[in-house]
Amino acid sequence: MDTYKKRPIRHPLLYLSIIGLLAVILLLTWNIWIGIIVAIVMAIGIVYAWTVEKKTFENIEKYIESLSHRLKKVGEEALLEMPIGILLINDKYHIEWANPFMLNILNVDSLLGEEVFSLSDDLRQLLKTDEKHEFIVSIGERKYQVIYKQTERLLYFFDVTEQLQIEKKYYADRTVIAILFIDNYDEITQGMDDQTRSLTNTLVTSIINEWAATYGIYVKRISSDRFLAILNESILSEIEKGKFAILDDIREKTSQKNLSLTLSIGVGAGSSSLIKLGELAQSSLDLVLGRGGDQIAIKQPNGKLKFYGGKTNPVEKRTRVRARVISHALQDLIQESDQVFIMGHKNPDMDSIGASMGVRKMVEKNKVKGYIIVNFDELNGSVSRLFNEIEKSPEVYENFISPEEARAKMTEKSLLVVVDTHKPSLVIDENLVKDCEKVVIIDHHRRGEDFISNPTLVYMEPYASSTCELVTELLEYQPENNRISKLEATALLSGIIVDTKSFTLRTGARTFEAASYLRTYGADTVLVQRLLKEDVNTYIERSKIIQTVEFVYPGMAIAHGEESRFYDTVLIAQTADILLAMKDVSASFVIAHRPDGLIGISARSLGEINVQLIMEKLGGGGHLTNAACQIEVETITEAIQLLKKAIIELYEGSNEE
Repeated sequence: MDTYKKRPIRHPLLYLSIIGLLAVILLLTWNIWIGIIVAIVMAIGIVYAWTVEKKTFENIEKYIESLSHRLKKVGEEALLEMPIGILLINDKYHIEWANPFMLNILNVDSLLGEEVFSLSDDLRQLLKTDEKHEFIVSIGERKYQVIYKQTERLLYFFDVTEQLQIEKKYYADRTVIAILFIDNYDEITQGMDDQTRSLTNTLVTSIINEWAATYGIYVKRISSDRFLAILNESILSEIEKGKFAILDDIREKTSQKNLSLTLSIGVGAGSSSLIKLGELAQSSLDLVLGRGGDQIAIKQPNGKLKFYGGKTNPVEKRTRVRARVISHALQDLIQESDQVFIMGHKNPDMDSIGASMGVRKMVEKNKVKGYIIVNFDELNGSVSRLFNEIEKSPEVYENFISPEEARAKMTEKSLLVVVDTHKPSLVIDENLVKDCEKVVIIDHHRRGEDFISNPTLVYMEPYASSTCELVTELLEYQPENNRISKLEATALLSGIIVDTKSFTLRTGARTFEAASYLRTYGADTVLVQRLLKEDVNTYIERSKIIQTVEFVYPGMAIAHGEESRFYDTVLIAQTADILLAMKDVSASFVIAHRPDGLIGISARSLGEINVQLIMEKLGGGGHLTNAACQIEVETITEAIQLLKKAIIELYEGSNEE
């Protein structure tokens, strides 16, 4: 508007008028009659141009005034009549003005002087923080999106009730795909006749169909041990509230027929793509089976996971055939490599070192150079005593190298074998895993969400007692040349003994077969006992920790170390084992400061309580009966509170990860 008031077209007209006047004067000096004619024409043109300019300016001015008036009227109309609530507040959060729509929302005549928080306490979080300037609040039975203009102290209220209802309905109706897998169907039905197998199929199908009909799920049997289920998010939410009771139903009803069948379910949710849902469901099922089965995993496209079940000890169901196939596949990978590097987890234990030595023996049997990667600064306790024995055998000790040496030696044709862990965050050097093109994983832990990406070969058996047991079985199918030495057999046996607590926990028939095989090659049980011996001071330290024990739930005992001291990780684990042997203790948790600055929690149970799920809530993992985690908090008191919260959430809330 200011541009038009300055009338910018007048300047060109003025310049033209002056130029015309000069031209007329020049013409008059040259020819008076021509000058007069041009002067008359020029005068008419100039008068006409100035008249048009004036008329145009007056018209534009009238239009702008009219538009301004209309805009002002529209603004007043919008302020007073549009369905948007508007509040003006002072610096003490009292209302100074409200538009009619806002008064109509609240069904009051005036809001002048009232505190804005009296409308909804949700506004307190919006107004007293600089982080958010938009918020959804409830007023009566309606939902409003509130936008806060902090500088003007102005609040806008937009009714989004219907929008939120539509969103809720949209998300509730989204498709969910689930794959149901009968864990041990082949093993159970292998020796059955046709009639018994048919009755078993009918029993399982009827249980699953009855469950599906209850919730309105479409379910279809797609193979002897698999079902495909189609449902939506609202049904899934309803099933989650019941903690997937189908797991308990199928276990109990089949056990009455002496069948002992269990069910695993992989669920894909949170996507509008059916292909993506199918991939998520299959990925979830793979994860569940890697954790031992008898569980449910629900996976979202963003990677978020929820687990349900996992209350029972997994039943041993790996076969000799699988061990032989994996052994031959590993043999091919070794022979295709120029050298093989073996790496366990940080702060190695006997199982990690023993398994590493066993894999290196496999490499040696295939006439390829193998190296075991260790961080020599992390060796302690029984592992350091084992290394004292290894140093007496130079031909074995020379194959232990640091991560830096491994990085210098590694080539494109090298193979990396990771033992006793599958989590990249727990390996000795995560960069080595990223740099190596071929990676093999051998582990006995239940599979967690954090997993080494794109491994070439995976041999994960959560039913095994230890990684040493798995490696021993693989060794049996390797070439007969280059016998296992007495020291290597002893190291493997030590790993089995430590992880089974001298054959008392997680011990199956295959565990004793592996131990027998190692004894055949000279494994020294006396040396094992000498390696696992402890000093009197360690025993006293454990006793001091046990004195702090308290029970948070019936059967759940928590003990902790001193705030001002650091404790060896092995000591923490051993204390949890001893505490579990006490009367009325079904699960034990020991918390203490670790040498690396973190606070460690070691958890043990007899099988009635799944300590793995509790540790996973705190960022750790492990087995149903043996798990651990590390927490980045300052004090043991904080760690105890987090542990108690995780236990309460698990047994009073959902098993969400």
